[in-house]
Amino acid sequence: MTQRQTRIGVQLAPQHTTMQATIDAARRLEDMGVDAVFNWDHFFPLSGEPDGLHYEATTQLAAWAQATERIELGPLVFCNSYRNPELLADVARTIDHIAGGRFVFGIGSGWFERDYVEYGYDFGTVGSRLNDLGRSLPRIRERWAKLNPAPVREMPILIGGKGEQKTLPLVAEHASIWHSFVGPDELPHKLDVLRGHLERFGRTLDDVEISNGASVRDGVGSVGMERLDALHALGTRLLTIPLSGDDTPEGYALDRVQSFLDWRDRKNA
Repeated sequence: MTQRQTRIGVQLAPQHTTMQATIDAARRLEDMGVDAVFNWDHFFPLSGEPDGLHYEATTQLAAWAQATERIELGPLVFCNSYRNPELLADVARTIDHIAGGRFVFGIGSGWFERDYVEYGYDFGTVGSRLNDLGRSLPRIRERWAKLNPAPVREMPILIGGKGEQKTLPLVAEHASIWHSFVGPDELPHKLDVLRGHLERFGRTLDDVEISNGASVRDGVGSVGMERLDALHALGTRLLTIPLSGDDTPEGYALDRVQSFLDWRDRKNA
């Protein structure tokens, strides 16, 4: 397998805080040396006060793109159901230009029913939403090829999920990053399945960066670090820590990130 550099991302949940606080946090994470900063694509908080402060994903990402200079950024992940695929492709291309070619196009099939109900989208089923995603991805890539100007770079596509029948085949066909929360015990099997799907498209695991969600607990003590080490040994090279605007009375707990950066630097030494 190709030896990729280990990277650390941070997902700044756009909830229970102000927009300026999210911008300030993204800038601070860039200064700390984080590799990527992500938000999520929902319309309401996922924890804490259900009707608390919250912001829309695409416009927030445009603000981050303008406010930062080096860090990669994107959604973890866009919900395919919320926007016409051609429009979403254009939005992503435009943010990529604002960012100077630093945008990561994360996408998934969606799952948070309240978003669908309150914003008037058809919730469907897990299967129907995945089928919709499968139809949208070729349209998104075709639109990027038609847009003038094109995206600054060949835009990385990150697909989230672990389903073996529908999600992993989409990863194999379209993605350069596969994101999941699969633990070390399950990951070898999922990688074998993904490897088989990749072969159908003339690709290998070298073509896909393996990404995983890391708990803030992983950065504290030997047990958490053992999990990170196990994921790394299996080929995981992008680990993303979730933070929320209500982590502390002062906001995002950015200090929790440093132990992950130290771990990354040891792996890359």
